[in-house]
Amino acid sequence: MITIDFHRLDIRPNDRILDIGCGEGRHTIKACQHEGTRCVGGDFGFENLVVTKKKLAFHEALADLGCRCIDLSCMDVTCLPFKNNSFDAVICSEVLEHIPADKIAMSELVRILKPGRILAVSVPRFLPEKLCWLLSDTYGNCDGGHVRIYTEKTLIRDIEAFGVTHFAGHYAHSIHSPFWWLKCLVGPDRTDSKLVNLYHRILVWDLMKKPKLTAFIDDLLNPILGKSLVLYFKKP
Repeated sequence: MITIDFHRLDIRPNDRILDIGCGEGRHTIKACQHEGTRCVGGDFGFENLVVTKKKLAFHEALADLGCRCIDLSCMDVTCLPFKNNSFDAVICSEVLEHIPADKIAMSELVRILKPGRILAVSVPRFLPEKLCWLLSDTYGNCDGGHVRIYTEKTLIRDIEAFGVTHFAGHYAHSIHSPFWWLKCLVGPDRTDSKLVNLYHRILVWDLMKKPKLTAFIDDLLNPILGKSLVLYFKKP
């Protein structure tokens, strides 16, 4: 499930790309499919990197990768182990909402980005996320859960404060919002809800098959129900 629009990143051959908070590698794999890139996937959880490595090996066996170099490493977004101006593109998708010291994380994302290049950030959108918090007390209180809800204006202001300029944005994954509302309503930890499990199977089917109908519905509803807010910034 790709949240970031890679066309907006202006990726070129030999570009160095960081996907920080890469999780199980969705954006790292997408970055590695660009010809000649050098990609770094970083995450706080070692288990996530193990899964990412396996997925990359699968795509490599399919000759589906075009990158020159791939590095997977454990790292903390509030203390990134890179020099200033190290990356041509930085991706931070669905991470900041988990980080207590989010301003420090934002400053690090900007610090390692080369001048003239693009930072892409996504977080849960305010209204869909607020409904999840209202429907479930445990949604935001579980281990590794979300510690805040961003408004679009606040997030843009906070990131721009570190010296980048917001130039584009959009919403994504509208068909996922009702799934999370339903999951919060029945209880986030429940695994026996037939309706939730059915919806989950539909989302997995959509992810694997990529039918045009659900893509059309998702695009149509994103301005209203989009689960993720995606923002793009350029460093002067």
